[in-house]
Amino acid sequence: MESVDVASNFSYNASTFIPINVMAKKQKTAEAMRSKTRWGVFGVFALLALTTLYIVPAQANQVIRKINEVTAIGIPEMSAEPFSLGLDLQGGAHLVYHADVTGIAGVDQRASVEGVRDVIERRVNNFGVGEPSIQTTKVGEEYRIIVELPGVTDVNEAIAQIGETPILEFHEENNEPPRAPTKEELARYTSGIEAARERTLPVIEAFSNGESFENIVRDYSEDSVTRANGGSLGFIERNDNTEVIYEWADQAEIGTFSAEPLQLSDGFYFPRLDGEQPGSTQVEASHILICYLGAVGCDSPMLTKEEAEAFATNLLTELTPENFAQKALQHSTDPTVSADNGGSLGYFSRETMVPAFATAAYAAQVGEIVGPVETQFGYHLIYKTDERTPIQYSISATIIAFESMREILPSQDPFIATGLSGSHLERAEVVTDPQTGSVQVALQFDNEGKQLFREITERNLNKPVAILLDGQIISAPTVQNVITDGRAVVSGNFNIQEARLLSQRLNAGALPVPIDLISQQSIGASLGQESLAKSLRSGLIALLLVMIFMIVYYRLPGVLAIIALSLYITVTLALFKFIGVTLSLAGIAGLILSIGMAVDANVLIFERLKEELQDGKSLKRAVEEGFLRAWTSIRDGNVSTLITCVLLIWFGTSFVKGFATTLALGILVSMFSAVIATRVLLRLVIPWVGEKANILFLGARK
Repeated sequence: MESVDVASNFSYNASTFIPINVMAKKQKTAEAMRSKTRWGVFGVFALLALTTLYIVPAQANQVIRKINEVTAIGIPEMSAEPFSLGLDLQGGAHLVYHADVTGIAGVDQRASVEGVRDVIERRVNNFGVGEPSIQTTKVGEEYRIIVELPGVTDVNEAIAQIGETPILEFHEENNEPPRAPTKEELARYTSGIEAARERTLPVIEAFSNGESFENIVRDYSEDSVTRANGGSLGFIERNDNTEVIYEWADQAEIGTFSAEPLQLSDGFYFPRLDGEQPGSTQVEASHILICYLGAVGCDSPMLTKEEAEAFATNLLTELTPENFAQKALQHSTDPTVSADNGGSLGYFSRETMVPAFATAAYAAQVGEIVGPVETQFGYHLIYKTDERTPIQYSISATIIAFESMREILPSQDPFIATGLSGSHLERAEVVTDPQTGSVQVALQFDNEGKQLFREITERNLNKPVAILLDGQIISAPTVQNVITDGRAVVSGNFNIQEARLLSQRLNAGALPVPIDLISQQSIGASLGQESLAKSLRSGLIALLLVMIFMIVYYRLPGVLAIIALSLYITVTLALFKFIGVTLSLAGIAGLILSIGMAVDANVLIFERLKEELQDGKSLKRAVEEGFLRAWTSIRDGNVSTLITCVLLIWFGTSFVKGFATTLALGILVSMFSAVIATRVLLRLVIPWVGEKANILFLGARK
């Protein structure tokens, strides 16, 4: 028998007769797998921690602030935006309107109804309503508009504003320069305040005599609009004018009122705090405006558009937070910039600024200077100084009014009314320029409108004339020549969709489709909160029962399944918050049902695992085989449910869509948590359990 050559390329292990280099390769592969498993487990717990912090930002931000205080790392805080709650959870108004399209050609009916829907959407956005839903539907030959307004406490106010005729106006540039009030104007303002202060005395006496708030509003309030609905101002935004009320409301309890007047810019208010809710995020910023020839409101243009852009770009390189106010005073063409404000715009909401400016300001980081940002007014350089999410307060008030300084001074708005409005517009339609092929919107005025429009174009030659719908500028074309026939063309960088939308809005303002309220339903906030509390209680009980079952029946795999299920819940809720899914009772039902789907996948995997162990396979092999054999059943069951969800989202009503959306997202996340997270956790514990697998896994090995 030949001896073994020790200098040969490899040697043999006497006990296994496996080449040592093969064993080394297997060991290397096993170590790589263990490393991959460790990183996978780290990823599972990191994702669990991050999503948990994201869905409870108040607690997360407390931790982040403490870390920043100790380490000065500067970790950004989590967004404090709350979950979006539907009408049935938050309370609010559900309104159904019938749109009267009698006399409108069949091909134009749908566009007319969509035009009214667009107007209603802008109106409800002015309420500060979170996640309103405005839908159009056709029932037989009738068109209906369904309006859902979460958080709206005064249904009558909503009905009144929605039903108003859309207002289309044409404004021209305001040539009155800003100025300080004269002595006579100051005296007029002061005397008005003193007279109003005298009129507050009977109100104070009525409060001291114990009269009800509603009776005091009815008998003494000088604001006719709010007096008709018990003094309700609805939910108000925090701004310079309402700061006094906000300071009072911050210290007040819901249901309490002030028997002493608070002075605002337009009157003395006796407020009552009716409720509160999270408001929309506001940004504080300063800006430098560089206008150019042809820009809206550019009084003394010295630059062409190209020169203005180049100047703004160069100026951006010189700007710092320290010198921004000084540079604004030197270079900004905004007439409101002064040494006192340094170009500051204060706090503003997204809706109060033109879209391009708002998008840039909200996207910037606090302390960042961005630009140039182009709007119809020129090029802006924006310095974002702060961001906040204030609480909105629902306020009712008895108001003793006086003339504000804004009413006394000449209008400071960049545009002022011309007298030409939607009542003079016969029709707007989409056309194309026969020479260039560019898309335009053609306007046709009636006889009175022709005369007004001729006068407007005469005095505004080579100047912009703004078109406003519901107080918002939708276009500001420059007058190229005097127009005498009542026909005008709005030109710009339109695509066909934008031109159709503009035409639709103009026609909606000029010829609004009459709408009749055929159904209204008010859901109280307390009822919504009660429904939410019951839903959450049911979900927690169901979750607890599922966890107990998994631990009792599956033992160690059940414990790991609970960790994966926790990950599933936090990831799903984080997705709901990030995407902006509106949670309703039906949506919460879908979420709870998807918890069962998530556990169902683990049950299939663990039953397969037990079968493999009973067949005598090793624990490691049984785990891998269990997942492989269960996967086809999990996949087929979830895919069939997802198909059903897609159909429900496509064809269902709003409540059914909410249920289907949350269920579909839950199923997708559950597949990840069951197949990926549970598998990684099982791979981690396999080397630890050894022979204890019989007890911990309930598998009898032959």
